[in-house]
Amino acid sequence: MSDFTRSFAPAEFEQRTHIVQRLMHDARLDAIVVTTEAEIRYFTGFHSQFFESPTRPWFVVVPAEGKPIAVIPTIGETGMAATWIDQIHTWPSPRPADDGISLLQGTITALPARHGRLGLPLGPESILRMPAGDAQRLVDSIPHEVIDCAEMLLRQRFVKSPAEIEKIRHVCQITSDAFEALPGHSQIGDSEIAITRRMRIDLLERGADSTPFMVAGSGPGGYDSIIMGPTQRVPKAGDVLIIDTGTVFDGYFCDFDRNFGFGHVADDVRRANAAVHQALDAGFAAARPGARMREVWSAMWWVMEDFGALGNSIGRMGHGLGMLLTEWPSVHPEDENLLEPGVVMTLEPGMTFAPGRQLVHEENIVITEAGAEYLTRRAPPEIPVIR
Repeated sequence: MSDFTRSFAPAEFEQRTHIVQRLMHDARLDAIVVTTEAEIRYFTGFHSQFFESPTRPWFVVVPAEGKPIAVIPTIGETGMAATWIDQIHTWPSPRPADDGISLLQGTITALPARHGRLGLPLGPESILRMPAGDAQRLVDSIPHEVIDCAEMLLRQRFVKSPAEIEKIRHVCQITSDAFEALPGHSQIGDSEIAITRRMRIDLLERGADSTPFMVAGSGPGGYDSIIMGPTQRVPKAGDVLIIDTGTVFDGYFCDFDRNFGFGHVADDVRRANAAVHQALDAGFAAARPGARMREVWSAMWWVMEDFGALGNSIGRMGHGLGMLLTEWPSVHPEDENLLEPGVVMTLEPGMTFAPGRQLVHEENIVITEAGAEYLTRRAPPEIPVIR
């Protein structure tokens, strides 16, 4: 598994740039500026753990024509030079008095100004990875009208290339293997932390790069949270444990969960699990090219509503997936976004089936011309039991 192809050929980045430049043409933008790790990696291939440090800002300018231009701290110059990028402007960051802003301003104003409009990601699910004061200084120092391009970038990344899909499929299969092996190295008496620590090690040994996200929660016949833990709590007979993981291979995430029983699974839990399992089947069937995200949500909710679900506290039942653990948009009752081939997403039906008790079930899928295809290995219909 460690021999699986890493990185991308330059043609991948050329295609991404050509796509966004067509969108920029339609939006009458002379350039866009991106600042986050995922956006910079998407257009350049620059893949570094150094973004864990918040000290230095990083910028990439995508002009209306030609290759992206890097405006980055000097410490990243050799790494960026190893990518397909030719133009690399650097400054000795950190320099709080002018941390790359004048250099970025000069790079932008040197470009042809056909429309006088610059795109910055400003809308939902976007951030500018730079001080707010510096962002204002940049806007004040350029003659361009600043236009929100967040949805344009999110929409492009929602549809994955075949090479991206294979990376996500690969990490989904690694993680499916680890989930299936978990009951074999767990037992009653183990804490949530002990169980998840062994799973993290197993994932690394199977070829994953890291597991930035692994939450766990347990309780009698269900759990009351899916974003906390793991803790030192030791599940007892009759308890249910959820583990939800975002594991990474070559910069691409999987994001799915599995439920485990301890000793035995109560009858009401079996019925609730059957409901969320069938709900996911319904969402899978509804996830076809041309379907709207809200239609996928409705297909899953109707199944759980028929079961008698008390509610859903998560706020959505799935989302996009790729370079980030969760990507735009959401499987939500008001989301009108259309599915198309190449979309990678999660299906995540969940419900409260008794006061303080919920079950959530999640899989990762890709949309093809013929419909949905699993990237994960489908969970069994019955909750596995740890003895």
